[in-house]
Amino acid sequence: MRQALARKGIDGVTLLALPAVFFVIALFIYPFLYGLFLSFAPKDGSTLGNYIKFFSDPFLYDTIWKTLLIALPVTIINLAFSVPVALRVRLMVKPKLLTTILVIPITLGTVLVAEGMLNYFGPRGWLNRALLEFGLSDAPLHLIHNYWGVFLSLVITGFPFTFLLTLSYVTGIDPALEQAGAMLGARGWERFRFILVPLLLPGLMITFCLSFVQAFSVFPSAVLLGAPAGITRVISVAAYTAAFEEYDYSMASAIAMIMATVQVGIVAALLGVQSLLYRGPAGGGKG
Repeated sequence: MRQALARKGIDGVTLLALPAVFFVIALFIYPFLYGLFLSFAPKDGSTLGNYIKFFSDPFLYDTIWKTLLIALPVTIINLAFSVPVALRVRLMVKPKLLTTILVIPITLGTVLVAEGMLNYFGPRGWLNRALLEFGLSDAPLHLIHNYWGVFLSLVITGFPFTFLLTLSYVTGIDPALEQAGAMLGARGWERFRFILVPLLLPGLMITFCLSFVQAFSVFPSAVLLGAPAGITRVISVAAYTAAFEEYDYSMASAIAMIMATVQVGIVAALLGVQSLLYRGPAGGGKG
């Protein structure tokens, strides 16, 4: 059998790769193609009916801007905080404890984090009780069931993911490069700007893209901690409404395709900007 396959130019590595190819086709390519074709089969019979309906209804197409209004600030803040924290953690003798603590929100999941936020940040939560008890506030702070509830939830669940990716890039830079800059008289900010930033930029762009895609697909937080009929009616909520409240799976597929197109467009634009800003290796490896 092996000899027959060898005559046809099929080796063992190719045979091992075949299950992975079928796995990708079954879980990613087929569902995408099925949803794409389904989006062009609306109830009214016109090929582009779903897309025309989406972009002609402000209640639908406004969900793109509402989602971007949440996803972009969250991604920027998570990335801005993850860089200095990662630079500090790499100097620690035993950073495993801190990284383990930061992984907890990822293991809990979005729903459990949202439940915890309802207990802590709700009108009768521990935070508001403490503020009222110590006279620091005259009325409970509205931190949930609005924009800020979803914002805080995405920061809590998204920062560990962004931090761990950033830490992997930071620790991959050879410390000798910074030491050489210090020996040549470069200050801390100059070493960060002219040594670390160019080496980190490709990795930070990838981290930004992955974090943005994760934040853009927000759904549980927008429903549990936001106002899904108002400011936090994100595009995923619109797709859910079309599929499971209106039972219009074709329209839901069209919204999902629009959602994917927006994500791919922004990611492609960021990677294009990266190619214009810096061309070089992704980092200076240790050893």
